[in-house]
Amino acid sequence: MSVRRLDRVNELLKREIAGVMYRIMSEEKFDIAAVTITGVITSSDLRHARVLISVREHKQERQHMIDLLTRHRGAIQRHINSDLKLKYTPQLSFELDESIEQGDRILSIINELGLTDDEEAKPNGNE
Repeated sequence: MSVRRLDRVNELLKREIAGVMYRIMSEEKFDIAAVTITGVITSSDLRHARVLISVREHKQERQHMIDLLTRHRGAIQRHINSDLKLKYTPQLSFELDESIEQGDRILSIINELGLTDDEEAKPNGNE
């Protein structure tokens, strides 16, 4: 399968999983507003897909939220199967993606060092 087609399948799955997730996740400990699907990585044979999930805040409940998604995996896959026309419906696995949090941490370090856009634009301090 071409790389471009696989990228399109990944984006399609990402949008579809996000929509399905809002419809079926109604657990008490699941804050849907804190969850973002940052990416989907589908195998070239379309049999498996890793769904990367970012959870803002909720540091103590992150793994529990991933476990809830895994528990509802079958229902999510059924919705995808009925909504999309793919040769195979990939088996989903949910993984915690901490890249956004790491990026925020780097930005806060840069801000603490005092490197702002204005200072970068004026290296000598002259206007």
